[in-house]
Amino acid sequence: MDDKIIQRKREKGTETSAFGTPGRINHDSSKFYNSKLYDGLNGGQNITYQENSVIDCNVNRIFCKTSEHMDELPDNSVHLMVTSPPYNVGKLYDGNLSLKEYLQLLENVFAETYRVLVPGGRACVNIANLGRKPYIPLNTHVNEIMQKIGFLMRGEILWDKGSSASPSTAWGTYLKANNPVLRDIHEYILVYCKDSFTRQNPYRRKSTITREQFLEYTKSIWRFSAERATKVGHPAPFPIELPLRLIQLYTFEDEIILDPFVGSGSTCVAALKANRKYIGYDIDKQYCELAERRILSECKQQLLPTK
Repeated sequence: MDDKIIQRKREKGTETSAFGTPGRINHDSSKFYNSKLYDGLNGGQNITYQENSVIDCNVNRIFCKTSEHMDELPDNSVHLMVTSPPYNVGKLYDGNLSLKEYLQLLENVFAETYRVLVPGGRACVNIANLGRKPYIPLNTHVNEIMQKIGFLMRGEILWDKGSSASPSTAWGTYLKANNPVLRDIHEYILVYCKDSFTRQNPYRRKSTITREQFLEYTKSIWRFSAERATKVGHPAPFPIELPLRLIQLYTFEDEIILDPFVGSGSTCVAALKANRKYIGYDIDKQYCELAERRILSECKQQLLPTK
């Protein structure tokens, strides 16, 4: 395409039609977002950016307590939350919580997350659905909770774990229509933001994502293997690749990453590797200690004081 055609396209622009348009040069989508489809939906707001500092002694720390009350963090102080809530609630939390109690726990934690995020800050929740009798769509429940709190949904990523999936199957119904059971080889990464769809960068912090990474990470399907529990020492660790991609995509250098269910510390390790800071919470002392050992083992260079 020659320069004159490109210039005419820039001047004319494109407009969303009933079935969308492939054009992305000077694209006007106002017709679509002003349609009845979007009536009554939260479309964000014009906000004044605020960012409060976390005191130094609370940065790059894991707090062994519930993240339902993150008293160590002021309002509007964290730039990104990445977490994978515990699935096997009876083992990881005191008591065997009902689904209602579990969802209330998530709501309490994510409401606190909303408070501490800066305007435009993102919240990314890695979640897997559970059971078969019946199937519990936790991704749907989490989405309802997040929108109730006031988060704006930005999209969802499907994490395809197929390369590391177990070859096992439901042999009792093998090759029969009686009760074939689907084997999940994917999880969800639900992406939300606070108040505004756009993150401001008034402090002119550096973006560290490469062109190739940006093109790959903005796809809605990610393919990489799961982490082995025996390797990490945690029953459900997520690989460092997962939070690392989200950190590169949604934050600038030296910003603060929060994980309210820190587990084995994957998010903290990823934050340091990307030259960010971390804050984690977990109520299990053993997992807090595991995360701290893992951080020290994998990020010695990043933890050295600068000269």
